[in-house]
Amino acid sequence: MPSPFGFLLSAEPPSRRTGVIAAVGAVALCTLILYPLQEIAPAVSLGVVYMLAVLVVSVLWGALLGFGTAVLSAAAFNFFHLPPVGQFTIQSSSNWVALVAFLVAAALASSVAEVTRARARDAEERRREADLAAEMARLLLRGENLAEALPTAAARLAQTLQLSSAAIEMEAVEGDERSVAFPLREGTRRLGTLLVGADASEQSLRRLQERVVPALEALLSAALEREELLGGVVETASLRRADVVKTALLRAVSHDLRSPLTAISAAGEAVGSDSLLQDERKEMAAVIVEEARRLSRLVDNLLDLSRLEAGAAEPRREWMSVEEVLGAALGELGAGGGHASNDFALSIDRDLPLVRADSAQLERAFVNVLENARRHSAGHPVSVRARAVRPLAGEGGKLIVRVVDRGPGIPPAQLERVFEPFYRAGTAQTGHRGSGLGLAIARGFTEANGGELRAESLPEQGTTFVFELPLEASERDGS
Repeated sequence: MPSPFGFLLSAEPPSRRTGVIAAVGAVALCTLILYPLQEIAPAVSLGVVYMLAVLVVSVLWGALLGFGTAVLSAAAFNFFHLPPVGQFTIQSSSNWVALVAFLVAAALASSVAEVTRARARDAEERRREADLAAEMARLLLRGENLAEALPTAAARLAQTLQLSSAAIEMEAVEGDERSVAFPLREGTRRLGTLLVGADASEQSLRRLQERVVPALEALLSAALEREELLGGVVETASLRRADVVKTALLRAVSHDLRSPLTAISAAGEAVGSDSLLQDERKEMAAVIVEEARRLSRLVDNLLDLSRLEAGAAEPRREWMSVEEVLGAALGELGAGGGHASNDFALSIDRDLPLVRADSAQLERAFVNVLENARRHSAGHPVSVRARAVRPLAGEGGKLIVRVVDRGPGIPPAQLERVFEPFYRAGTAQTGHRGSGLGLAIARGFTEANGGELRAESLPEQGTTFVFELPLEASERDGS
């Protein structure tokens, strides 16, 4: 159970001058209190009242001033309350015994209070050191970059230990006239150096050497080991990811690139034949053009995927019109530059707000999703709708583009997998050819620009791909 005087024991004592004034005042107050108490008890037994003044002064200002308070209390007790009153003489031997007993008890009380105060101060220091160790563990072991956490940890150390300055260096540094250096080691290995201001007291330096430096060495060693392990994990993950991408790319090259090249080669040989009729020659030329376009899109997708996987697809975000980007994407697909055609039916709200994004990346995302929807729409027009959704109050909102086909739909278990590179949903049943890269690239570019792309579908009821792009305040859109 904590002592009710714990706050006094742990507090910094006031000045010595204040302590002397407090001691005189406390003795005077106890002297006055004894007058009414003499009516109910003999004066010789009331000296214990002065013990209150002795204890309070000893607790706050230490044993020396406490013993001085005891001597002053004995003098006041003798002069004002022991007969003959008003003189520093004692008539009865019992009064001598009471006075000596009081002095001995007061001295012991002062010593006990001083020891208690010293232990309380030491306990408070150790509590602060434990809190400091926990805080430094959080700082050094939480972040991935140890070098960035060291200045904050050093500042926290200086604040807790009341040092003028502190720094933690990851190399061997020698002290000078402005700083004292504490080497940080793990066995024979040098971890770094703790530097503190040269104006630190001997007690603070001893405290650092004996209690703070060992804890800091253990934490720094653990942080360095953790950083090395994280580096190894990241490197292993990167290598594994690179192997996966490399394997996928090799698979794509071995099959998806070979197919159009084979078709182009065969059609080219046929075109060169003298026995080929004019209509057949035109058909072969169309095959060459179509397969060349397919090959070009596949190469573009492979390059886009490589950039996304390498984290090199940093968008160049500018204010742009989604309607114009959709028109460019439809034009690339041969759909009339963005107007309604046999393949696509557009429904775009008037006065769509501008969005801040990379128009080239969004165009690639729209092209891949629109091409995928047309391929799976069973000859029906693909519906393309765009509208802005704003909250009732405040800023923000979203611009939503929905691409809806009337194909066979996607099973719920595959709604997320269709966005994985090289995953092809239902190609065996539908007979559609594709690299399985388009949707993965579309989601990658959309998320790189702060948006979201998801699929919604029910079996045999078609699929809806939903783009959600954040709206920001712009002078150009009037928001």
